[in-house]
Amino acid sequence: MCRNIRTLYNFAPPATDEEIRAAALQYVRKISGFNRPSQANEAAFYAAVDEIAAASRRLLDALQTTAPPKNREEEAAKARARAALRFSS
Repeated sequence: MCRNIRTLYNFAPPATDEEIRAAALQYVRKISGFNRPSQANEAAFYAAVDEIAAASRRLLDALQTTAPPKNREEEAAKARARAALRFSS
């Protein structure tokens, strides 16, 4: 469920609101155990997603580093190479 949660800090260009919301949605899915909430739980589920996305945005905006920003394409290529090694027969 949480495979879509990726590191969002220190990338050029910075993480978008859509990326942050997607990570928040995966987090709420994981801790709630719901892939899709029932009608009774839908409001609470999406309120939690909104709160976590907002907190994540505040965190990313507040963090500071002296390291140069990472390149998204290079990091994705490294991840694919690790996955190929891990899942190769």
